[in-house]
Amino acid sequence: MRNIAVIFVLAFLVISCKTGNGKSGYTLPTSNGSTNKIMVVTKAIDWEGKIGDEMRTIFGEHQVGLPQPETLLSVSQIDPVGFASFMRHAKAVLIIQNGPEEGIKVEKNRYAAPQIIIYATAKGEEGQLKLLRNRGKEIIKLFKDEDIEFTQRIFKKERIDETKYKTIQNLGVTIDVPKRFNLVEDTGDFIWFRQHLKSGIARGDGTNNILIYSVPLEDENTVADNITAVRDTIGKKYIPGSKEGMYMITEQAYTPFTFDAEIDGKKAYETRGKWEVKNDFMAGPFINYTVLDKKNNRLIIVEGFTYAPSVNKRNFIFELEAIAKSMKIK
Repeated sequence: MRNIAVIFVLAFLVISCKTGNGKSGYTLPTSNGSTNKIMVVTKAIDWEGKIGDEMRTIFGEHQVGLPQPETLLSVSQIDPVGFASFMRHAKAVLIIQNGPEEGIKVEKNRYAAPQIIIYATAKGEEGQLKLLRNRGKEIIKLFKDEDIEFTQRIFKKERIDETKYKTIQNLGVTIDVPKRFNLVEDTGDFIWFRQHLKSGIARGDGTNNILIYSVPLEDENTVADNITAVRDTIGKKYIPGSKEGMYMITEQAYTPFTFDAEIDGKKAYETRGKWEVKNDFMAGPFINYTVLDKKNNRLIIVEGFTYAPSVNKRNFIFELEAIAKSMKIK
């Protein structure tokens, strides 16, 4: 009986040590790689041929709203033979493989954490090309959404104390703004946070900025058409330039792009474009989320804008996107 009891205890311990993916329990190594970057696992001959050309077309699409051309994702390639040891610790991996059943499979935290691996399987080169063409945007969204969640988890751990800010309390929202953002203005109706980008790739007086405010919801059918006008009104009222008569406006030579979106389960619009200072030379990209809060008959607007001359701005805007998408309305 004693031996049987020991066997049951050992069996229980073995089962208890299993992780969610069925592997024995142990601490996974930390993944390597930054946001908006993926590693593609495919043969060199395919990467240099049609498969690679298709990948570069799909992932080489430019992010709208940026002053200089920047791709949606940065992509590197490794041969399947080389995908071993520490190379498996990449944070975002796309594996192109041959198989009879066409489809996409997502696996998380297989070799490291946090990690997302997407397996794109199809029969032969033509099947793989068809899969990439038909589901390329879906693959991009899977990677981008994972990066957003990863970034939000970091920001949530270092967020500001919202009880200190009148506007956030008055609007009845919560949002994960990191403590490295400093308060510029808090009127009770409008709040402006600014992060100085004096180190890293900005190397100067660059800034990342967050604005939060609300306006009445008058006609749901005209919300998307009025986003630019609303932000220009706010810019004139609250965001001055260095001299009188200077203030932030939407860049007149560049038409912003507006897309359907969702924030906190509510209908919203995402607008990406460029801002400038009227009668001055300052400019940069912005991302604006206008959320329909029908319950309170208002629009909640959270916007991020970047000023970082002479450097790439994709990752700055991405961080502002992650912050904006963390907003919840009480």
